[in-house]
Amino acid sequence: MISNLANISSAAKLGENVVVEAFSTIYNNVNIGNGTKIHPNVTIYPGTTIGSNCEIFPGSVIGLEPQDLKFEGEETYVEIGNNTIIRECVTIHKGTKDKWKTKIGNNCLLMVYVHVAHDCQIGDNVVLAAYAGLSGHVIIDDFAILEGKVAAQQFVHIGSHSFVGGASLVRKDIPPYVKAAREPLMFAGVNSVGLRRRGFSDENIREIEDIYRALYVQNNNISMGIKMIENSIKISKLRTEILDFVSNSERGVIRGMI
Repeated sequence: MISNLANISSAAKLGENVVVEAFSTIYNNVNIGNGTKIHPNVTIYPGTTIGSNCEIFPGSVIGLEPQDLKFEGEETYVEIGNNTIIRECVTIHKGTKDKWKTKIGNNCLLMVYVHVAHDCQIGDNVVLAAYAGLSGHVIIDDFAILEGKVAAQQFVHIGSHSFVGGASLVRKDIPPYVKAAREPLMFAGVNSVGLRRRGFSDENIREIEDIYRALYVQNNNISMGIKMIENSIKISKLRTEILDFVSNSERGVIRGMI
C-alpha cells in the first residue's frame, strides 16, 4: 500500500507488497525489496538499496551525504540487507571513496536514534541499541551486540559474537566472542551466554575461554599471550580466527582487566 500523501520519485524502484505511509519521501535511484514497510516521515535519499521484509520507522533518514570534509560529491551508496529493522530517528550516511558504500547486513536491529556514519560495514544479525553511534569506517562483524549509548571511534573493528556494555567508548578493536565493558573499555570475559543461545557447544565455549585466559589473564601483554596460545593450544578454526583478528588489528585490541 502506497499512501497518496507519500512523495515517491518515478525513478525509484519498489518491489511487490511494499508499504509506504504518509509523508515519507523516496528519491530517485532508490531500490526497495519486496515486503518492506516504510512508516510515516521517513526520508530515503538517492543511492540507497534496501532489501526485502525490512521495516523502517518514523523519523529515520537514510542515504544522506557523509559528514566528511574529504567528500567531494562522488557517487556513493547505502546498502541494507533483508529483514532488518530500523527504529525511530535512525540516521545512516552513504560512503566515501574509502569503501564507496555504507553497508548493513541481514536481520539487523538498529534501535532509536542510532547513527551509522560513512563507510561503516555492519554484518548480519547485529544489534545496535538505542543512541549507539558509529563514526566513519567502523567494521562490525556478525552477531555483535552494542548496548545503548555505545560510541565507536573511527576505523575500529568489533568482532563477531562480541557484546559491548552500555555507554562504552570504543577506541580499540574488540576481538570476537568477548564481552567488553568498564572505562577505559577492557576485556570482561567471554560472551558465553550469547554463544550458547546461538548453538555453540560447551566444548567450543571452553576452547574460547582457554584462548582468552591465555591472552588476557595469564599474561600481562598481548604479545606474550599470543605466544602462549601458539605454544599451548592446538590449532583449530576458533584459534585461527581469534589469533588472526588480534594479530591483524591495526589499532590494537582492548586490554585485559587491570
